[in-house]
Amino acid sequence: MAPAALELGELFRAEGHELALVGGPVRDAFLGRASNDLDFATSATPDETEAILARWGDAHWDIGKEFGTIGARRFARDGADDVVVEVTTYRTDEYDPASRKPLVAFGDTLEGDLSRRDLTVNAMAVRLPELTFVDPFEGLGDLARQVLRTPIAPERSFDDDPLRMMRVARFAGQLSFHVEPGTLAAVVAMASRIEIVSAERVQAELSKLLLSANPRAGLEVLVDTGLADHVLPELPALQLEIDEHHRHKDVYQHSLTVLEQAIAQETSPDGPVPAPDLVLRLASLLHDVGKPATRRFEPGGGVSFHHHEVVGAKLVAKRLRELKYEKQVVKDVARLVELHLRFHGYGEGTWTDSAVRRYVTDAGPLLERLHRLTRADSTTRNKRKAQRLSDAYTDLEKRIDALREREEIDSIRPDLDGTQIMAILGIPPSREVGEAYKHLLNLRMERGPLGEDTAREELLSWWAARQA
Repeated sequence: MAPAALELGELFRAEGHELALVGGPVRDAFLGRASNDLDFATSATPDETEAILARWGDAHWDIGKEFGTIGARRFARDGADDVVVEVTTYRTDEYDPASRKPLVAFGDTLEGDLSRRDLTVNAMAVRLPELTFVDPFEGLGDLARQVLRTPIAPERSFDDDPLRMMRVARFAGQLSFHVEPGTLAAVVAMASRIEIVSAERVQAELSKLLLSANPRAGLEVLVDTGLADHVLPELPALQLEIDEHHRHKDVYQHSLTVLEQAIAQETSPDGPVPAPDLVLRLASLLHDVGKPATRRFEPGGGVSFHHHEVVGAKLVAKRLRELKYEKQVVKDVARLVELHLRFHGYGEGTWTDSAVRRYVTDAGPLLERLHRLTRADSTTRNKRKAQRLSDAYTDLEKRIDALREREEIDSIRPDLDGTQIMAILGIPPSREVGEAYKHLLNLRMERGPLGEDTAREELLSWWAARQA
């Protein structure tokens, strides 16, 4: 038990209040995982809690006060990490059918508070400072059996807060546990109720699922229960009907495999794509969402998905915006989806240096993620074909490295900037300056570094041709 937890227990008891460590920290303790982020439940009101935490911590905040939650941080001491705590007044929540936010009602018992939690494995507590273990819903047994189950009837639990259905899927991925049949059936029956929950709350759970240790398990729960039809419909839409000739692979299963293979290529914290990486995982999962709209059966028995990367990028951007993801995340994921097929034009290493430069420039800061997405997108069972693709991409990476040694390939710019262009041509800021800049940039792509003297000659030649 963290010393800070015991200390807080003493402080709350001295003020006549109950305090208990609850939820994830208790679950993780049984799983042998330490946590510096501690969640507590208390009989104290939010104002009373805030007064105690203000004395205990080096900083505190009341951003969740309307929901009964006060947070605090104690800075590192004796080489240990900072300790962050959140203390919430006993609650009993439910949704107003006409609202997208939960109504908050404060309760008066720990057992009542635990009954409103999402799953039994998260409904265990330790009373402080006496260290009494409280497990009214047999969460410890479910933890041992690796089962996800609601503390109360799942229909009532999900009716009170439909987001708990998303949390079932998230913990399936986070813990790799299976969902109890009754709980699973209730999610299936009530999946449409998730639509009452705000996009921001849904997005937060989806992100936690994708960043979990086993996102495939959680995503399969989303799809199998019908939840994904309401929060990420592009994913189940990948379950294209396979025609009798099996002319294309199962795109849904392929996408889940690509996600797993991309995760395997994430790096350590000091590497180019530190794990877990939300942008890479979203792009890997959604890279083929344009296929359903572009599938065509061709004469002779073939099947095509022409321009599915372009269509997919637009679909991904639209969905992620609706889920209220940050603009940069939307932009990056959509760009990776748009670029994920670019490598397949590489062929047998026949790209010119110009094409390699454009590949790097178009990827920009996403290049390392694009490397990983492209490699992960190979799921063929043909070992010879898989090795050929891997070797070809390795060759491309070597060519990128070789160009990088000779020139500034990662930030390609013309040999002359806008100010120089205006001075040489004797023109003010105008559309022509932009066109001249673009012309010099294209030359830089095609021929590599020109040097200022050659660039000046090329610029004057281009300008003269325009004036003719």
